[in-house]
Amino acid sequence: MRKLVIGALATLVTLVVGAVGIDFGSAIYAEYRLARSVRTAANLSWDPSVAILGFPFIPQAMRRHYDEVEIKASGVGHPVVGKVSLEATMHSIDPGGSWLIPPDATLVVGKLESRIIIDSTHLGRYLDIPDLLVEAPTVETNDATGGTTESGISSNVGVVFTGTPAKAGFDKKVSISVDLSVAGPEATTLVFTATGVLTGPGTADQAVPDEKLPAVLAAFTATLPGQKLPFGVAPTSEGARGSDIIIEGITEGVTIDLDEFRLS
Repeated sequence: MRKLVIGALATLVTLVVGAVGIDFGSAIYAEYRLARSVRTAANLSWDPSVAILGFPFIPQAMRRHYDEVEIKASGVGHPVVGKVSLEATMHSIDPGGSWLIPPDATLVVGKLESRIIIDSTHLGRYLDIPDLLVEAPTVETNDATGGTTESGISSNVGVVFTGTPAKAGFDKKVSISVDLSVAGPEATTLVFTATGVLTGPGTADQAVPDEKLPAVLAAFTATLPGQKLPFGVAPTSEGARGSDIIIEGITEGVTIDLDEFRLS
């Protein structure tokens, strides 16, 4: 009797492991096909990172409805800033007729989060401040609650820019409080407005003489056009995450095409 029970349990475990393996393998294949489709449709140089979330996968594929899909592409060429990263997180997705999403697919999405990410290196080159470092506002980095949105983006007020504004005739590293906003008829221009010098712990702790202050603030004040979010989503917030600047847009109830993932 004991041998029968052990044999039955072993068979059951084998079946479960096999089913999980098939489900996992199917998800990997669907993710690979979607990555290739996005690459083709959006004219990317390499496959983006794709994740179809939620377990098990096969029931989602059978009913042609995915709970959550993430698409991330780094090092995407950008005509203004050089390189950016693009992200899209989709919730409640109807992929159409096939569980494998082709390049020409039209997706019905319940909720869409879209982001364009600019790292400190490329932003520093654009501002002509090569050693630029971006950080979240000091009030948030010192706050145990984080003070950020659900996706980890800081507020847009008081973002810390640290670097050497040599073009302003100042050869010491300074920390500047910068407010972020978007402007333009299509809200695709990111605006940096320097508001003051920051000193104390966690900053460059470098004061700026009064006669140099206008030029130093001007060095950190700029506009960055051409920031079109994936799938044309309108920006709803902008801020810092890590050492990056992020523009994010969140919308609900949309229909999108994969070739809209990259619009700049």
